[in-house]
Amino acid sequence: MPNNWNAIRDEVTRYLQDLVRINTSNPPGNETKAAEYLADVFKREEIESTVLESAPGRGNVIARLKGDGRAAPLLLMAHLDVVPVEAGKWEHPPFGAAIVDGYIWGRGTLDTKDLVAAELMVMLLLKREGKPLARDIIFMANADEEAGGRLGAGWVVEKHPDLIRAEYAINEGAGFAFDFLGQRFFTCQTSEKGTARFAMRTHGRPGHGSQPHPDNAVLKLADAIQKIGAAREAFPHHATKSVRDFFEGIATHVDKQYRGDVVALLDAKKYSVAMKRLPIDDSMRSMLYAMLHNTVTPTMLNAGTKVNVIPSVAEARCDARLIPGQTPDDLLRELRAVIGDRVEIAFEDTRLGREADHKTPLFDTITRTLARYEPRAPVLPLLVVGATDARHVTKLGTQVYGFRPMIAPMEELDTVHGHNERVSVENMLFGTRVLYDVVSEFASVQ
Repeated sequence: MPNNWNAIRDEVTRYLQDLVRINTSNPPGNETKAAEYLADVFKREEIESTVLESAPGRGNVIARLKGDGRAAPLLLMAHLDVVPVEAGKWEHPPFGAAIVDGYIWGRGTLDTKDLVAAELMVMLLLKREGKPLARDIIFMANADEEAGGRLGAGWVVEKHPDLIRAEYAINEGAGFAFDFLGQRFFTCQTSEKGTARFAMRTHGRPGHGSQPHPDNAVLKLADAIQKIGAAREAFPHHATKSVRDFFEGIATHVDKQYRGDVVALLDAKKYSVAMKRLPIDDSMRSMLYAMLHNTVTPTMLNAGTKVNVIPSVAEARCDARLIPGQTPDDLLRELRAVIGDRVEIAFEDTRLGREADHKTPLFDTITRTLARYEPRAPVLPLLVVGATDARHVTKLGTQVYGFRPMIAPMEELDTVHGHNERVSVENMLFGTRVLYDVVSEFASVQ
């Protein structure tokens, strides 16, 4: 009997609403409540699951559908924690999960309780159908991704690797459609940037605020920050394989008047002129820039103890992101060329970027599936300029793809981590259907 997708849309929407109403803001997290909710759903459907706490209240839930073992497992993963909110700035309560004008409003509706609900629904449908599977399907919903995953996916990889060991994984990170120069594309994340967060410190002569002098730590820090902000073109250009395939894929499908400039983005000598010539908005320019460069963003400042005292030390905390293949030492050389040698740099949290091959059976399945829904929208590999729990799971040899199918304008996607985060009910249906088709085809007995 074919699936009743109207009923499934209502069911997956209810799961998402229930999850959003469980406040898992990190800090403190409290993901166990959401993990236990999922475990209860699995229990009702006679799917075995386990909730594992890395610390009190920091729950991770894992479930498995057994296949016949002819192929290695597929992992469906997402995270349960969400970033904090400024509730007074929302149009609708961030943990109310109200449906207004066809949208489910609330923190986590895009990052990533929507994916949790869709993957849950896929598991339930496969179980209800009794579909013969050639590979196990593992479900994992984690704590702590928004704080780096140390108490979530990182902890599971370290303490319980055999519960989630898989050949491939489907995760957050991409899958959305985007319109570029008059052509629609879908994305599948194959790579993501690394992190190299650091403290930048300057030192100077302390003194009375009434007697200014140039040996002021604050002025030196301000000068270094200004140089970073003005030096976008000074940071070297790096084009990885995924990024090359991304831009070359775009160039193949857009109008011929744009093709030369799109390809020129891959050439360090032609990049700046081509970027200025392309008719795209500033948000898109920023993303494309970040896909081709190591980036440094000062985000926190600290100096002084009293308004009338010139401090001896000033500090900025910076969020730096590394192109796959680049290291903190590489970034440091680039940074020194911009700010000089007199500023102290102390790295605090570093992780290398990662890149997966997109010429695989799973990527092919994703491409075929989306072609049935949007035949004129090709699927492109994507370098995501942020970071996900893939950084942990790949340590087990798993190829992780970011794929949460969605068709939404950028202004909606931009509500991730912002005010008024929301997802349409129809996008929940679309994403669930596409994900079900991908998993069912990839894991079924042929």
